[in-house]
Amino acid sequence: MQGVPVASLVIGIASSPAERRQLARLLGGSDAFLIVSNVDQAREFLGVVEMPPVAALPAQTVRADVVPTVRADVVPSARADVVPAAQPPPPDLAVDSDRRVLRWRDQEIDLTRLEHDVLLCLVDAPGQVWTYERLHLEVWGNRHLGRGSDMHSVVRRVRRKLARLDAAATIDAVRGVGFRLATV
Repeated sequence: MQGVPVASLVIGIASSPAERRQLARLLGGSDAFLIVSNVDQAREFLGVVEMPPVAALPAQTVRADVVPTVRADVVPSARADVVPAAQPPPPDLAVDSDRRVLRWRDQEIDLTRLEHDVLLCLVDAPGQVWTYERLHLEVWGNRHLGRGSDMHSVVRRVRRKLARLDAAATIDAVRGVGFRLATV
């Protein structure tokens, strides 16, 4: 399936709050991740159908490639929050990289280099969450995050410019994870 974007979800299991914090730091570069306290919580989230113990299965049915079935109907709302459905960009919203402007219908507004680069990332994948680390690496060219005030400042300015144009798009913050372009 070439050309079809595939979203990934990493599920981490850590029993203590300290281990969960450490795991969150390690998984920070992932597109989306979920940290749970135990295997049962992960199964509950995924809606995994329990497999009978291997000893209970007849010998001819024990195969290495057998995996539990995931039922999509068990937690549809939780999945939608973690991996949003792909959204097309608003048709009249465009970033002109040659002139470094944001265009909405027949209006344009100038962008700084940082505003342009952040917006370009988000517009290329509307609805996809860009982690703080991934955005910082793409726009600033390093992994340093600090408090992230530099990124929040740029996003705040871009939001104001989208509002001034009365564009049908905004930048949503995904608390503790990053940002995504959303249509309004």
